[in-house]
This record gives sequence, C-alpha cells and structure tokens, in this order.
Amino acid sequence: SSVRRHACQDMPAVTLLHRHASLAYVAVFVGVLGHGSSEFVAVYSGIAGAEVSVWRYVLGAAGMLIWALALPASRDLLAPLRAHGMRILLLSLLGVSIPYLLFHVALDFATVIQVATLVTVSPIFVGLLNLVLNRVPFTAPKIISGLCAFAGVALLVTDGYVARLAGGSTSLVGMLMVMASSAMISAYMVLSKPLINEFGAIRIITVTMTIGAVALWLVVGVWWGEWIDPTTLFDRAPRESWSLLTIGIWNTTITQIIWLAGLAAVPDITRGSYLFFLKPVIAAVLALLILSQPITVFQIGAMAVILGSVLVELFWPKIVALRSVG
Repeated sequence: SSVRRHACQDMPAVTLLHRHASLAYVAVFVGVLGHGSSEFVAVYSGIAGAEVSVWRYVLGAAGMLIWALALPASRDLLAPLRAHGMRILLLSLLGVSIPYLLFHVALDFATVIQVATLVTVSPIFVGLLNLVLNRVPFTAPKIISGLCAFAGVALLVTDGYVARLAGGSTSLVGMLMVMASSAMISAYMVLSKPLINEFGAIRIITVTMTIGAVALWLVVGVWWGEWIDPTTLFDRAPRESWSLLTIGIWNTTITQIIWLAGLAAVPDITRGSYLFFLKPVIAAVLALLILSQPITVFQIGAMAVILGSVLVELFWPKIVALRSVG
C-alpha cells in the first residue's frame, strides 16, 4: 500500500524487518509495550495529568524532530505546512492537544486499568468514521467486534457507577474523558491518512505532534497556570524527572517509531495491529504489581469481552469456513 511505501522511505529499518517477519511482529509488540505502559508511567510520576500531558508532548515532539531531521526523506517539514497548513493545524489540535490533555487528566479520575481498557475501542471508532467519511463498509466481523467492545465499555461504566454509589468515586468522569479522547484520536487516524500517503508517516506525525505540543503548553499555562519550563526537567525529584523522560522519549518517541516500523513490515498488518489489544493486560499487570491498584471483576470482564471481540475478527475467516463445511 502507499502507506507502507512511505513508511519504508521514512524508516530504513523497515527493510531489515521485511526480511525477518518474526522481528517485525516483535517490533509491533515492543510498540504495544510502550503504549500499554504509558498510563502506568503517567500515574507513577505522581504529577497531575494536565502537567504530564505537556511534558510528554514537549519531550516527545523534540525526539520526533531529531529523528525526522536525521533522515533525508523526512527532513523537509515545511512542505506539508505549505501545502495543507490549516488542515494540519486542525489535525494537531484534534489529534494531539485536546485528546491527550483529556487522556492524561482522565488518569486523575479513573484507574490505569479503566483508561487502558477504554482506549482499546479506538479501532471501532476508526471503523465507524471510515464508514461515514470514506464509505468503507462495516463488515460482519467488525460489527460483532464493535458490539463486544461496547459491551466491555458498558461493564467498565457499570463498575464506575457501582464504585460511585459505594464511595463517591469520580471514575465515570474519567472514563467519559477517555471515550472522547479515543474518538478524537480515531478521527485523526482517519483524516491524516491522505497526508501520510503524500508526505510519509514520520513527517506528518512530527509536524502535528510539534504543533500540538505548543498548543498544549499554551492551554495548560493559561488555564491551569502551569507554565512548563523544559530546562527544569532534572531540577525535580528523581522519580518525577525519570518518569517524565520515560513517558516523553520512550512511550512517545521511540515506541512510536518502532510501532510504525513494525506495522510497515509485518506480512499481515491487520494481525499485527491486533497486538494493540494487549494494552489493557500490560497496563493491568503494571498497575497491580507496582501501583497496587486493584483489579475488579467488572474490569476483568471488560478486558475479556474486548479481547474476545478481537479474536472473533481475527479468526472470522476460519469461523466462516467451518460453518460452510458444516
């Protein structure tokens, strides 16, 4: 596909991964580890969500800028802006500033497990938006997986409601923030695809992340009164400094690059992308072992339902084949 061709131009390492399919799947899994641990690192830092969101994208954007400028194929970052300046500005706000501010503030209200599980419904939003905007049909397995995903969401919301009745929990507010964040990130994925086809993934992600980071810095400064000074990173307590560095460079820059390179090289991109649904399991293990956040029956049920929906779509051709044989 054209997306894969541009990904290969942006990332020379894809050539190596193309030769070794198993390494490509490992790369995707490493990317998932980065995604799956981001909520954990944000909470572990002990810093409020709005401030974490700024640090994450200021540091992450700096890392992406260094990477893009190091590669000749992605060095011209002004070309996308000259061609589609207003569109890229809107995508930066829609796909970075607003959703990731909501995402990190949500962690002040909901648990790591709730947030990580809800984020996995993003592919369902992508399917719905593709249907509305691009007339891409919503196939039977996607309908089934979508219904299962929303059933999982219902379990989480019920869990939050029960907890709220028991002790005044505000987790429902956090989960609504995550749902809004997921919807906007999904819109970004659908709407940015033509630009990625034209300019390559690294350039578009770098430009939108950089603009989004500047907007985040301004919003959090004006609204929360927290004017983040990146030069003070190591003036903080070691736990805070290293957590912020980890979520900015590892969770945002490095694993993003590894994730894109892996997806560009795997023989079956659909199967490779399904590894993303391991995210809540990774987050749950980290939250349980290190943060001592308990896992409720509802949360386990939600993870099982959502992961089950992925398996249905993954093995749908075999299910259809068995039915036809029967």
